[in-house]
Amino acid sequence: MLFADEFDGPAGALPGGQWHYAKGGGGWGNKELQTYTDNPENVSLDGNGHLVITALLDGPEGITSARLMTEGSFEFTHGRAEARIALPAGTGLHPAFWLLGSNVDDVSWPECGEIDVIETINLATDYHTGIHAPSAESERGQEIAKSGAVPFPLAGQFRTYWVERSPGKIVTGIDDRTLFTVKPADLAAKGDWVFDDPFFLVLNLAVGSDWSGPPDDSTPNPSRMVVDWVRVTAHPSGR
Repeated sequence: MLFADEFDGPAGALPGGQWHYAKGGGGWGNKELQTYTDNPENVSLDGNGHLVITALLDGPEGITSARLMTEGSFEFTHGRAEARIALPAGTGLHPAFWLLGSNVDDVSWPECGEIDVIETINLATDYHTGIHAPSAESERGQEIAKSGAVPFPLAGQFRTYWVERSPGKIVTGIDDRTLFTVKPADLAAKGDWVFDDPFFLVLNLAVGSDWSGPPDDSTPNPSRMVVDWVRVTAHPSGR
């Protein structure tokens, strides 16, 4: 076990250990509407072994939520990262569990690479998973992704979302179901495979974007992304 957080602690406490917080926003990512904070109203333990990321739609700061990262404190190269999450559903919601290249501050995105373990939008009827790789053909890099429905609900129920990283191969899945596999040969001719380098973990709940569209009167307020645990185990070949 390289990393494990069971989110034990008193209700209202901020998750500690190796988690840090991205703060700011109002236009990040896909022109998202939320501002990320480290306020307990947006991110805290529930006292029952869960991390809760809460999006508030009508606070004094407007739409607020939280993004947690292990940047600068934990990274891994090869191994299995998994998180047991109950995803929210609602118009304009965009929760995600993903990985970002640890050299992002030096080379920026997408040159650092991105691995999307799980993303859903709106009512969470479909899963979205994949990678973003740097490419000489596009400033936004090359996206290789897969989306679709599964024969069980994603929203409001705990599911284990995972990625296995081995040399020259990435595989993602839900519970015991494999969803997506990608190798260097799948990239376009000018794509760059950067996925055998260190990456860190990210958990966030975004609101409103070019992809999901804005929230409306039907969107739950507050909306909550509940995380039971996060674990990373080593690959037999090492880190």
